[in-house]
Amino acid sequence: MTSEEKDWLRLHLTRGLGRTGILRLMQAFGSVREILTASPKAWAERAGIRTAVAAELPGENAPMLEAAGRDLEKIQAGIVSLWDERYPCLLRTIHDPPVLLYVRGRIPRGETLAVVGARQASHAARRLTAEICTELAGRDITIVSGLARGIDSAAHQGALRGGGFTVGVLGCGIDRVYPSENERLFEQAAERGAVISEYPPGTPPLSGHFPGRNRIISGMSRGVLVVEAAEGSGSLITVDFALEQGREVFAVPGPVYAPTSAGVNRLLKDGAHVATEARDILEVLWPQIPLREVRRREDSFAAALPDAARDIYLHLGDEPLHVDELVRKSGLTPMDVSAILLHLELRGGVEQLPGMRFVRRRGP
Repeated sequence: MTSEEKDWLRLHLTRGLGRTGILRLMQAFGSVREILTASPKAWAERAGIRTAVAAELPGENAPMLEAAGRDLEKIQAGIVSLWDERYPCLLRTIHDPPVLLYVRGRIPRGETLAVVGARQASHAARRLTAEICTELAGRDITIVSGLARGIDSAAHQGALRGGGFTVGVLGCGIDRVYPSENERLFEQAAERGAVISEYPPGTPPLSGHFPGRNRIISGMSRGVLVVEAAEGSGSLITVDFALEQGREVFAVPGPVYAPTSAGVNRLLKDGAHVATEARDILEVLWPQIPLREVRRREDSFAAALPDAARDIYLHLGDEPLHVDELVRKSGLTPMDVSAILLHLELRGGVEQLPGMRFVRRRGP
């Protein structure tokens, strides 16, 4: 940890100071070092900070400061301030940007898209999310999401599969992995982009932190894609922030009677862009980026298969199909169908799901 990062950490851990207080101090003194060397009386006179708050500034060797510093060093995390050139350019333009970001990895430069949606998402929604994000990441568009279950995880995984960058924004301290089962995804995101938080190390994932996290997700991005969201979900809070910030909103339409479709279908009624593939987003935000013809790759893949394998492959689509149904549709024996499915899976043409169900992979 650099001396400047330690200074910022010390200031950020000052109880009762907050974002507004730090902004006022920076406006008055110009640098974090000048703030820390100023007296409580100067804080009050020049920045309007009460002396009782100034008295809460941790000492240079305070145990809480040392513990937080060790936590950051353990995970090789740094601190990026609002006045740092590494700070995300788009995020700096919103009306309430975080004054500090704790960062694991390196925040990518370039174009960005936020992706949010249901935690208990359907397989089809997770699959579509991953495919769209793979396509966009392959065009150097960074995918920003919240590292939660469901759509968030699919978005990050799709970006990684596309060889691109991804950023995970947390509603807890940078040293916390939440949810715990996403530990490997956290590490991958830090390796191929960044994991960031505005909260100091040790901060638990309290529900009140997530709306603030959502404003960062949308604030970092040119647009927001919503895939499955019920009415009142956190994803719609992100959309509210996006609209306030002047971002474009995209939504994937869903079945009318599905609870997780209510939110996205309302967004579409209210004027959100329909998105069912990467092309829909590219044409609005980045029309200069060339499109990839995924369907042409699928047709080429199918054309190279033997007749029986092609028949099985073309029976499959986005909705999972049980192996018994494939036997019925194809008229082949269960042994033949199983052998063909294994062959297609090894070639990347199909994906097996729990319960002996299969779906086609797009663009193998």
